[in-house]
Amino acid sequence: MGLFDALTSAVSGLQAQSFAIQNISGNIANSQTYAYKGIDTSFEDMIPGASVPSKQIAGGVMAISVATNTVQGAIQAANVSTYMAINGDGYFMVKKPTSYNGTLPVFGGVDSYTRRGDFQLNANGNLVNGAGYFLEGIPIDPTTGNPAGNVAAPLQFQNNFLPASATTVVTYGLNLPTVPATGKYDPSIPNSELLNPTDFTVDPTTSGSGTVVGTDVGTFVNESIDGGSITIYDSMGTPTNLQLRWAKTDSVANGGSDTWQLFYQVDANATGSTVAWKNVGTDFVFNSSGQLNPPVTNLALTGVTINGTAIGNLNISMPTGTVTQFASTTGTSTVNNLQQNGYAAGQLQSISVGNNGVITGTFSNGQSVALAQIPLVHFNNPNGLKALDGGAYQQTDLSGVPLAGASGTIVGQSLEGSNTDIATEFTKLIVTQQAYTANTKVITTANQMSQDLLNILR
Repeated sequence: MGLFDALTSAVSGLQAQSFAIQNISGNIANSQTYAYKGIDTSFEDMIPGASVPSKQIAGGVMAISVATNTVQGAIQAANVSTYMAINGDGYFMVKKPTSYNGTLPVFGGVDSYTRRGDFQLNANGNLVNGAGYFLEGIPIDPTTGNPAGNVAAPLQFQNNFLPASATTVVTYGLNLPTVPATGKYDPSIPNSELLNPTDFTVDPTTSGSGTVVGTDVGTFVNESIDGGSITIYDSMGTPTNLQLRWAKTDSVANGGSDTWQLFYQVDANATGSTVAWKNVGTDFVFNSSGQLNPPVTNLALTGVTINGTAIGNLNISMPTGTVTQFASTTGTSTVNNLQQNGYAAGQLQSISVGNNGVITGTFSNGQSVALAQIPLVHFNNPNGLKALDGGAYQQTDLSGVPLAGASGTIVGQSLEGSNTDIATEFTKLIVTQQAYTANTKVITTANQMSQDLLNILR
């Protein structure tokens, strides 16, 4: 029985080492595979039964696979905007088509999970990795910025259209000169830099309702300075130009306070008694330090129409300290902030993945808008997952169900490398080869002993 048991143990050793070599060869072959998780080999001894411990003998061996799903590969920067890696715990949710209807994929109901993040847009606008798995995520409504539901599904970005958004807020900041160099200004004439209401057919300084009619446009331009301009949009995305001008109406040298009034252009082609410019209806009074006193931080304009384009209600936001009056050698205004929140409609041009796991689309109108959120899931026992072709996994009873709220974070424009190390695998290969050879020697020795036993009978 002893020689037979030795042969049996040696054969099990050969099988176990062959199994180990198969895992080692697979690890080496996938040393450059994105997010590949190596498979180690563990050996279990098999002790033949015995009635008492003193009669126990060493038996055969059995090899089993040990997953290394919890070991992260190195994260490397990539030059593709849709590539992504997971730093820490977590898996992307993906699906692989069960069939195709023409060129459109048909998905089953089973999710898979992967850390392979080399996703790129295919012809249909889906994000697909190199192994053919379709990324799942939660779409975000581009107009509200809120998630469209809470169930992840294969993402598709194709001919996405961003509706126009009307301008509702203009953020404004500038410095006004203490002495404006208007066309009328003459240094030898006191207060010639001030707007003179008597020069106009209709008084443009009337609080709340002051206007400049077409007949007086030339006079107004001659007695005011440019305050900047910006393109704004109505609800249909029609652009129009918001022109701003400032007129100084009083000064300390005139016996009062340094006071300015702001106008915006209503009709660039106004003639006669048609309104060309409108006063916003607020006095901007500056103290000796060049600051507004009292502060003016917001102007609410109602029913704004510019050159026939109805904008509606418009707020001009001027955060504290952004509108000042300091001396200027040029006598002109210096606009340091002029922005608005509207835009025309646009077509999707490209997408990219941010470090927060949000997919952002860049549109033809220059807007960058969040389009989808990529959720990560984790498992109580990730090493219990069933490996599939292409670096994907499926849940098992051992792994448990996928859980939301993985602690890992998504790193945009990056890829996770294989977690196998060539040097380590070569070392394992040498040891395994020697163990295999040793088992063959046991078989050779047992065979020789069997021959010696047979020779006794001759």
